Amino acid sequence: MRLGVMTGYSGGFAQVVEELVDYEAAGLDLVAVPEAYSFDAVSHLGFIAARTRRLQIASGVMQLYTRTPTLIAMTAAGLDHVSGGRFCLGLGTSGPQVVEGFHGVVWDAPLGRTREVVEICRQVWRREPLNYQGRHHQVPLPPGRGTGLGKALKIINSPVRSRIPVVLAAVGPRSVALAAEIADGWQALFFHPERATRVWGAALDAGLARREPGLGPLDILASVPFAVTDQPAEQLAHHRAQLALYIGGMGARGKNFSNDLARRYGYEDAARLIQDCYLSGRRAEAAAAVPDDLVRDTALVGPVDFVRQRLAAFAAAGVSTLLVSPMAATRAERVRQVGSLRVLVDELR
Repeated sequence: MRLGVMTGYSGGFAQVVEELVDYEAAGLDLVAVPEAYSFDAVSHLGFIAARTRRLQIASGVMQLYTRTPTLIAMTAAGLDHVSGGRFCLGLGTSGPQVVEGFHGVVWDAPLGRTREVVEICRQVWRREPLNYQGRHHQVPLPPGRGTGLGKALKIINSPVRSRIPVVLAAVGPRSVALAAEIADGWQALFFHPERATRVWGAALDAGLARREPGLGPLDILASVPFAVTDQPAEQLAHHRAQLALYIGGMGARGKNFSNDLARRYGYEDAARLIQDCYLSGRRAEAAAAVPDDLVRDTALVGPVDFVRQRLAAFAAAGVSTLLVSPMAATRAERVRQVGSLRVLVDELR
């Protein structure tokens, strides 16, 4: 199992990078930088690449509607270049509230667009003259569109790698199946080890059945809050509030992927209540409605023996990369705990 850290959306970036240098020395493998409607992930990743030496860097995740497929490929190749071959391209479709509300781009055909973007990226990285005529993306533009002067070009620079790893963030069954089929990795949302197979097992099996052997095993990434503590109430309260935000407020009623996931986990009544409370402005009630076992089992927070047991549960459920958000109160303690977690992860081998 690889050990990574997921950075936050806002605030204190310089301090986060200083801490990442310490995490790298403590044995961290990977850092993932998210992108919502915050600062872009790319500028942060370039800065991190300059400040670290061994750490793998990943977008966690870059929104594929907000850039052309070719720009995504160019950006990934550039980040791989400045990091010396340490970049992983994490991609996701986000949702209509962000894509249409913040970027003014129509959110449509997420599966088809994702497949085409990945195919175009891999063609660019192989330095082939780009000629791609898909349903959603046509490069160069076909006759009758534009000036007619477009020509098939290949990227000028030679990428460090012709196959930059691609991780797809996915929640729904069809998008998870697509990730298992075409991507190097799949980034899950609120991964629940004991309930993952019932929710995603069939989709993963369907995608893996169509997977080309040359892609290798599918890397499964799970994000969890992390703290070793004998008094986990405070850290779990923060996680509970985050779950309420996503299940209740990240999306509209009837178009909330986190709410759908909670229902598929078996929390139908709770998911409905959380959303009703959150969308009515009753956020404390929404948080209180999040089931205790959902909070506990999607986190890595508690005494060291509990953390060890939960690590084993994540590994048994197929997680091969764990992205933690350290929650200890001080930098020194967070670094120490990440080092201790490195030891616990190594014990799984």
